[in-house]
Amino acid sequence: MKKLLITFIALSTLWSCQTDEQYEDLNRDPKNPTDVAADFLFTSASVNLADQLASPNVNLNISRFIAQYLTATTYLDEPNYDLNNRNIPQNHWSILYRNVLFNLKDAKERVQANESLSAGQKSARVGQIEVLEVYAWQILVDSFGDIPYTEALNGKDNSLPAYDDAATIYNDLLSRLETAHSNLGAGQGFSGSDVIYHGDMSKWQKFANSLQVRLAARTDNWGEVEEAVSRGVFDSNADNATMEYQSSPPNTNPLWVDLVQSGRSDYVAANTIVDVMNELDDPRRMVYFDDNIEPYTGGIYGGSNSFQSYTHIGPEFREPTHKGIFMDYAELNFHLSYAAMEGTALDNDAQWYYEEAITASMEYWLGEDVDVSGYLAQPAVAYDGTMEQLGTQFWIAMFDNPLEGWSVWRKFDAPELNLPEESGNPVPLRYTYPVNEQNLNQDNYEAASSAIGGDSQQTPLFWDN
Repeated sequence: MKKLLITFIALSTLWSCQTDEQYEDLNRDPKNPTDVAADFLFTSASVNLADQLASPNVNLNISRFIAQYLTATTYLDEPNYDLNNRNIPQNHWSILYRNVLFNLKDAKERVQANESLSAGQKSARVGQIEVLEVYAWQILVDSFGDIPYTEALNGKDNSLPAYDDAATIYNDLLSRLETAHSNLGAGQGFSGSDVIYHGDMSKWQKFANSLQVRLAARTDNWGEVEEAVSRGVFDSNADNATMEYQSSPPNTNPLWVDLVQSGRSDYVAANTIVDVMNELDDPRRMVYFDDNIEPYTGGIYGGSNSFQSYTHIGPEFREPTHKGIFMDYAELNFHLSYAAMEGTALDNDAQWYYEEAITASMEYWLGEDVDVSGYLAQPAVAYDGTMEQLGTQFWIAMFDNPLEGWSVWRKFDAPELNLPEESGNPVPLRYTYPVNEQNLNQDNYEAASSAIGGDSQQTPLFWDN
């Protein structure tokens, strides 16, 4: 009886295993594949990064508030710099780590393992991935300061990563961009899945070098600026790194989603940006702002505002196909103007780059035939070599790249931003660390908090001078 019972159990188990194998495919969702191609991961990461940069959603990214380009009408926590009520740091952190960096890491591994690609094709694709990885890491550092870096993205082996020093991360990112430039010239990279340059590797090289200028100028590393420029940077707005959105969901610009599709009337132009541009009679107002009332009148920053009584954001920004900006020619030239002011050896002087930056911004928003001479001749705009003037013009030009607008204000302390009317809280210098890090990665969180001088919104980043 024992032998018969053992035999029966063995046969039943074998049949069960065979049945499991036979029907295993029926348990797989064909619309949710377990093996995802590198091309799809690269596109997904690119879109998620662009979306996070562009989003005005109060749950995801309030940089348009922090830089004081927009303010709210009714719900005032966010323009008064309450970052934790909606868990904004956690959401920002998770999107960049999970939806961008993890996807890029996975894409890189799949490219390197793909035997059908030549060595040059692999190098070029890895170069494209590296540029976006560096971009995402830089945003994380500029948002938080010290972050998990060398031990990050390895959850299977280390789910509680230590934090790296922010300045050390920046130095490594600069080195990675130098390598990326070489890789990008090795062959043809992603093409059909490249939603930024559609496979134009020469423009990817310019993007890598221009991004290197951003990081180097942010940290006053003038030798790196010179090296990046020598390899070739943006030459015009035609080289801008942008994301082209589509007219139908879910591939529309997040601005349209929150400003139009939602049907809500929560945001108006902030009096901070409107007052500065009114004083300068800045022609970009006709694009930045709507003409729903005359004259342009910004809502009181951080106060309760009537949507009907204040200037709205311009119609251009309410189009579903409005482009998202990673980096543009105007930004590059402001960095180079600053570098030249500090004595960096470049082809042109600080005034030339300053005027080229303003011209590039005007042409991007108003068309290439715009006459900028009158604006540049104004006493308040004519180049005077001060950081206040440079910072103010740089900040105006970053209206649609608000995370950079926030960094510009932190770097140059210009223009003077308003204190929110309701709370009077100072403008944040950084995001506080996510609650999950405090609870789940406590030891490393506490070490990082101590290293930066305290986990406070008023703790300056290492480059904030």
